[in-house]
Amino acid sequence: MNELTEMNPNPLVQYLNKPSEDFTKEDIMKFIEDHNIEMVNFRYVGWDGRLKTLNFIISNKNHLDSILTLGERVDGSSLFSFIEAGSSDLYVIPRYKTAFLNPFTEIPSLDILCSYFNKDGEPLESSPEYILKKAHLALKKNTGLEMEAMGELEYYVIFDYESLFETDDQRGYHESTPFTKWEALRTEAMRAIAQAGGKIKYGHSEVGNFSQGNLIYEQNEIEFSPTNIEDAADQLLIAKWILRSLAYKYGVSISFAPKITAGKAGSGLHIHTRLLKHGKNMMIENGRLSDLAKKTIAGFLDLAPSLTAFGNINPTSYFRLVPHQEAPTSICWGDRNRSVLVRVPLGWSGKSDMSHQVNPKETTSVKDYSSRQTVEFRCPDGSADVYLLLAGLAIAARHGLEMKDALDYADKTYVDINIFDEEHKDQLNQLSQLPDSCWKSAECLSDQRQVYLQYGVFSEGMINWIIKYLKSFNDQTLRKDIGDNEEEIIKLVKHFFHCG
Repeated sequence: MNELTEMNPNPLVQYLNKPSEDFTKEDIMKFIEDHNIEMVNFRYVGWDGRLKTLNFIISNKNHLDSILTLGERVDGSSLFSFIEAGSSDLYVIPRYKTAFLNPFTEIPSLDILCSYFNKDGEPLESSPEYILKKAHLALKKNTGLEMEAMGELEYYVIFDYESLFETDDQRGYHESTPFTKWEALRTEAMRAIAQAGGKIKYGHSEVGNFSQGNLIYEQNEIEFSPTNIEDAADQLLIAKWILRSLAYKYGVSISFAPKITAGKAGSGLHIHTRLLKHGKNMMIENGRLSDLAKKTIAGFLDLAPSLTAFGNINPTSYFRLVPHQEAPTSICWGDRNRSVLVRVPLGWSGKSDMSHQVNPKETTSVKDYSSRQTVEFRCPDGSADVYLLLAGLAIAARHGLEMKDALDYADKTYVDINIFDEEHKDQLNQLSQLPDSCWKSAECLSDQRQVYLQYGVFSEGMINWIIKYLKSFNDQTLRKDIGDNEEEIIKLVKHFFHCG
């Protein structure tokens, strides 16, 4: 057992004694044979952002070899509405590094995520997973930098009213049992996600906590650790599937919807990012935020209006993105400020050895924690197409590094105040604003499309389809029309309750 695998919770990593990125077909077959696995499940993502399933009962070794080598055919038109039925056959080919033991099936099963290929055996250009891969390749080729990301996955657990140890309305942040009721579900999910290959930072209860009728709504969050953006997308999708499957097992419901009701905390999908060169975090230089990081932030801000086309893709998204709440609306950035669009979280650049102060007998010296520094993009939510969102952020980072006036733009959009204070009203009015509807988001994507088309990352047809999809909601004035009408908001929330 080596250092990379010794404490890894993924049973395949432990048994094969190698990191998952090194898995081969022979490794997968060995694990299946040695552990009496009877079934292989292919998993792949449809346009609705949810994992789909194709089950195989293993009949013999040749059959298993064929499945893992050749994949299988699927109907692309039923998975993606932009694919026509007349030419819809696609291949799904398993990616061995994503293999994990299914934690729910009675039949011993191994699940594997798949990539889409067309009739000619080429990657499906319009597949969101392949668009993400192309975006990352373009970033690496043109800048020499790699991108890592981590998501903060917020969700509500909805369950029957419980009168014991009630938590005050909107006061659930980091609450513990018995005041929080679903810590066990969260920790069980964290364990299952980790065993499936997810890299988790931590989990906790969140602010949102309220009752409505005979139901209680309890907000939780699972935050991941940075990893390459392709794997970051995969693990978020697996995490959603695991959380929903556990909720079904427990007889409760879970929602990642951006808005759950009027006047209560919505659920976001904040994305932390960092750029690396030869494994070194380039967001920090001499203990301070680097110019490279500021250029990256400039790219995020400049493309922010169109990034909502991937990160906020149903009308309820824009009932979360309203002024004077924690979710951002103004296009600006700042340090540790939760009302900005891009936040630079508290880092570990101080000289003090905090661990030694609270543990005076500790003899190890302070370490350099600058590698942990990220910048956080705060407007996305659970409706997001995770692959396209991370692809968009990779494009935005590249765009920022290519902008001639990136540092000037970063200086102009930096705020170190509460931008909603009346005394700062003039400064707020100078800032650009995020779209207030899917329709407006689509128009912003149309205006900024050329950046996404560069280097062949997105196709013109794909951009046009997304614009058409977003405009189909006809929500130009929906937020204004509904206002704070709780009954109408709830009706809208129910329609998009299981988004993403």
